[in-house]
This record gives sequence, structure tokens and C-alpha cells, in this order.
Amino acid sequence: MNLNLYGFGPADDRQWIIVDVGVTFGDLTTPGIEVIAPDPEFLVGENLLGIVLTHAHEDHIGALGWLWDKIKAPVFATPFTAFLIREKLREAGVDDADITEVPLNGNVKLGPFDIDYITITHSIPEPNGLAIKTPLGTILHTGDWKIDEEPITGQPTDIAELKRLGDQGVLAMVCDSTNVFVEGRAGSEAGVREELEKLIRTFKKRVAVACFASNVARMDSVMRAAMACKRQVCLVGRSMHRMLAASRHVGLLQGIPDPISEGEAANFKPHQVLYLCTGSQGEPRAALSRIADGNHPQVKLKEGDVCVFSSRVIPGNEIAIRSLQNRLSDLGVEIHTERDHPGIHVSGHPCREELKDMYQWVRPAISVPTHGERRHLLKHAALAAELGVPRQVTPRNGDMVRLAPGLPEIIDEVPSGRLFVDGGMLVPEASEALRERRHAAHNGMIFVAFALNSKNQLASIVDVRGLGLAFENEDTISDQLESLCATVEKALKAMPNEARDDDETVETVVARVVKKAAQAIWDRRPIVETIILRT
Repeated sequence: MNLNLYGFGPADDRQWIIVDVGVTFGDLTTPGIEVIAPDPEFLVGENLLGIVLTHAHEDHIGALGWLWDKIKAPVFATPFTAFLIREKLREAGVDDADITEVPLNGNVKLGPFDIDYITITHSIPEPNGLAIKTPLGTILHTGDWKIDEEPITGQPTDIAELKRLGDQGVLAMVCDSTNVFVEGRAGSEAGVREELEKLIRTFKKRVAVACFASNVARMDSVMRAAMACKRQVCLVGRSMHRMLAASRHVGLLQGIPDPISEGEAANFKPHQVLYLCTGSQGEPRAALSRIADGNHPQVKLKEGDVCVFSSRVIPGNEIAIRSLQNRLSDLGVEIHTERDHPGIHVSGHPCREELKDMYQWVRPAISVPTHGERRHLLKHAALAAELGVPRQVTPRNGDMVRLAPGLPEIIDEVPSGRLFVDGGMLVPEASEALRERRHAAHNGMIFVAFALNSKNQLASIVDVRGLGLAFENEDTISDQLESLCATVEKALKAMPNEARDDDETVETVVARVVKKAAQAIWDRRPIVETIILRT
């Protein structure tokens, strides 16, 4: 969920650029929430010159449509990224975006910021580092990167330009920390293509391959491996088709025929088809989950078919992926993963040897680790110190770092946080709706309904119903709810007559006695919703 700000000038006249506007995704701690965006509250009223995007992964561009009304500014991106953000903004109903396509290795000038795009390699087309030049020094913002001397799409990392920057002097490098704990190097996509072809050639029935749709190099590898094995490729999942369109738009996937449709695939023999699917992380609405559940209208996997996961497990997705693979196994589908075949996936982020190379080329005066958890940033800072970088700063979300003039240090903390996309709306992280949803998920809910007449006396029975409460059998829960009815009736009768005149007071009393009783019965304090009818 990347949203980086670079500012120049005194506090009362500071100019800003944004680098990347990404999302992250919900988990078991955010029930009902799939998409989470950064909160740009700090930027309201600030002098924002532009939004500069490094590449098209969702954690770098995914929040642009959601936050557009809050951060409107000219947008700059290379052609592949620009194609995808136009689609994204169109889906969000945004029609007033000023988007400038920047050529590869191009330049953007925004006030005091003179920004050069530097070609790097990653797991998506057109990834870029940014050399942000200012009157007080140059910052290299690496974005996401790795070193791949044989990339399937695009050019290799522009090492000569990185060395040239280092020779000119780099004030600070803001650098990817994702694989800082991993020794060695990430490996090349060219090797993945070879391993995938070898593996797919051994299968005799239907093959489904799951990978990240944004990894166009992996799409290229899988599609060419299918061609070599005389299989027709069928894309399954909306994101796959979107990435295919963006790739064709910028001239990628040359020499690969158009995929067949899902309907056409059903007419081919099993050994003649390869399905390239979204859903490698177990996402419930993605193509592979629908296939595993038997809910896909046209794609079916059967006994003896194969599913290859050409992807890594993103931390936090272990349970969802394991569930998906178990459901596929129940269908009789063979599962093949990176654990079984180490060469069928490589990371898009730099391991320790690649980080050492980058520091040797760039030689920054300051290291600012980014893109990782807290332990990654601290480990990265320690590595930078070992490599002779004079200064390291490891900020937390919201920290404002002064890089120059003077020694680098954290000088302020600005408003930051997360906004949840809930029911098509942006709501604060601490919203009452999500708090109640979490509470209900752990403790259940109880509904209490009754009528009071004009004299504030009970004019009906007390009706109590529960959701999410454990019971041994129907008789048990019936007795327990009956007991709660008696508890509520007793509490209402014990209230002074004038107190029953106020609905809020009545609701407070009912909630208190019901929660206390529920604690004794279920060891839970459920949400209590009281419905009072006045006759």
C-alpha cells in the first residue's frame, strides 16, 4: 500500500510530489473488507505538483481511483502503466484525470523536482526507478526491482545509468526491502520458462496454471511453454484479459496467438488445452476458486487434471491457498507448487546479493529502506551500514524525514492511516461499522423486541433471538433464549415507570442485563440490538 511523498521548501511554502498510490487487501482481521487504501488526509490543502507512478502493480496504483477526489493532480506514467490506470479511473467514474505518458527512460520536471525514469527489472512490464533531482541533492527511489539479465519482457536493468548516478553523487536511496532476509539472487524469468515447459510436457490431461495476472513475463513464459507442448491457451479471469490487452497495447507478447475462449476450450481434448488462471493466492472470487468450488460456468477440472501454482505464497494468504489446494485435490486434481519444482517461480524483488550490487553502483550517503515489514526495514538498514553507507533512516508510516540540509532525521509525524473500501464507500479504519462487525464475528448478536403501551407497561411478550451463538440442540437454545426473555421482562418491570419513557435508557438497561446473562451462558458478550414498539 505505497504512497510516498517528497517535499521541497520551507514548511509554509512546501511543494510536494506523490510517488505511487497503491492498495493492500483485507484479511481475517477486516471482515467484509477486500480493499484498503492509504489515508491522504495530510495532503488536503497542500501544494501538490503531480503523481508519479513507478509501475502498475495494485500496491502502487490501485488506490488512484478511490482517492482521486482527495488528491487530484497531474499523473505521470510510462505507456503500460498509463493504459491500466486509464482503465482503472474509467471504472471509478473519473473523467477529469490529466495523464501524461512518459517514454521509457524519459524525464518529468515538476517545480524543484527534475525526475529521470530509470529502466529496472521486476515482475511486471515497464518498472522504473526514479532519480529525483533537487537543488539539495538527488534521491534514487528504486520502486520494486530485481536484477534479471535475461528478462522476458523489456530491457535489463540500466546498470550504466545507476553507476552514472553514483558517480554524480546520490544523497539518499529509498530502496525495496522485501527479500532482505534471502541470501543470493532472485533468479531469472528465462529459467522459469524452461522449467515450466519441461513440467507441462510431462502432463497428459488438462493443465491449469495459476500465477499473478500482472506478471506479464510469466504469462509470456506459460503461453510459450503451452505452444511448445502443442496446447491452446485459455485465459480465465478478468485480470488476465486486462493484462493481455495492456501488453498488446505496448507491443508485448509478440508471436503469441490470441487465446481461445472458455467456450472454445471445451471443444478441445484435455491434452490440447492449458488454462491460465487468476487466483493463485486463494482469492474467493477469482477464477481458480470458482473452478475448485465447481461454480465456474464453463471451466471444469476433473480427476487426473493438473494445477500448477507458478507463484509464491504472500504472507497472510497461507490459509486461503491451502484451502484452495485442498478443494482442488478433492476433485482429483494434482497440485504442483514451487516447493515441488523450485524453478517454476522466481521473485520480483532483490535478494541480498542484488542489494549489495545496487549499493555498490549507487553509493548513497543515506539509506532509507522501504517496502517491507518493520523487521525488513531494520535488517536492510543494518545491511546498508555493513556496506559502508554513512547514514540510515528507518521511518514508520507517517514519519516525515528531512534528508537535507543537515543530517538526516525524522522531524515530524503527519496524519496517516488506512481507509477501508466498504460497500463501495471509503470509511476510516476505526469506523463503527467495522468495529461492530469484528465484535459480532467473535461474540455473536442478540435481538430483543417488545412493545410498551402509553403507560410504559409491557404490551407484548419479550421476543429474544440470537445469531452466532453456540448450542447443543434446538431444545437447549430455546431454553436459553427463554431464560433471556424472563431476564429482560424482570429488568423492565424493575425500572421506574418514568425511566421507561426514554427509549435510550430502556435500551441501555436491556443491553446490560442481556450481556451479563449471555456471559454466564456462553462466555460471550454479544452485540445487543433492542427494538421497542410504542402502542
